Amino acid sequence: MIDFSLSSEQLDLRASLTALLADHSTSARVRAAEPLGFDPALWAVLTDFGFPHLAGSRDGTPAGLAELVIAAQAAGACLAPVPLVETLVATRLLDRLGRADAGLVTFAPRPAVGGAARTVPWAAVADRVIAWDAGRLVVSGPGHDVTTPKQTLAGLALGHVDLTGATVLADGPEAATLFDEALADWRVLTAAGLVGIGTAGLQLGVEYAKTRHQFGQPIGAFQALAHQLADAATLVDGAELLVLEAAWAGDTGSARRLGLAAMACTFAARAARHATDRSLHAHGGYGYTLEYDIQLFFRRATALGLLADAAGGDGAATEAVVALALADTDEGRP
Repeated sequence: MIDFSLSSEQLDLRASLTALLADHSTSARVRAAEPLGFDPALWAVLTDFGFPHLAGSRDGTPAGLAELVIAAQAAGACLAPVPLVETLVATRLLDRLGRADAGLVTFAPRPAVGGAARTVPWAAVADRVIAWDAGRLVVSGPGHDVTTPKQTLAGLALGHVDLTGATVLADGPEAATLFDEALADWRVLTAAGLVGIGTAGLQLGVEYAKTRHQFGQPIGAFQALAHQLADAATLVDGAELLVLEAAWAGDTGSARRLGLAAMACTFAARAARHATDRSLHAHGGYGYTLEYDIQLFFRRATALGLLADAAGGDGAATEAVVALALADTDEGRP
């Protein structure tokens, strides 16, 4: 049996990040960052804290995937309007290549088509974008052309990136392996962010159900609502355990790491969408108004779920389940 309990250092990291984000990523700041969805001041704070360099070895031993999961989950819980996940993934990828890059570098989880990487998270504010293009791993040059959608479901600073003139980082089998590993990192960390979103969004519904009264008692006392919230909490807890297992597999080099990453991302997306949906439902008609915070969580969970689907989604998860079953491995073997 694997023990997923956090170490004292990991607990300290979570406490520090939670406190920092509570001060600098309030719902008011999240709203103010829309529609683009990027808060430069918060990004400067996180950079001073050590992100995204925490994921690389330039300043010492790089943090493991388990530590990065803690950061991604904390950022998700407060809807941090910054490209934390994608820059961590890009930093880990560049570190594997023995490279480092100044500026804000993001990662495209979808392979490029026709020389363009589409719907890239945070491309609208990134200095460079790492993408998989026609069998090569490339990084766009400074001043790359970006087409940004006029409006998105939730602020993620999405963009379509023209890869003309991009620098080749690797090609052939090495490039394919590097991209697969980076995509697995993105799926695990995105899943962690979704767990944070689902947990915090569900808590909003629970608190509302405690304070909103009908027929002389809190609406949370009615089983029809209480059971829905409890079921959603179970889903989110299950997603968190799957994310931790996927992070463990990534840190130990398990043969199951790619499959577990795909499964964790798909399941966490479903859990977060369901949890925020049930929380919004608990708010009644108020949940659909912009004044209440739950709609922020519902929109972010939905948007990230759509991105996960575009990067493989259910198909990748199904293939992962089959591959793991055929491999006949357990958690005690690589």
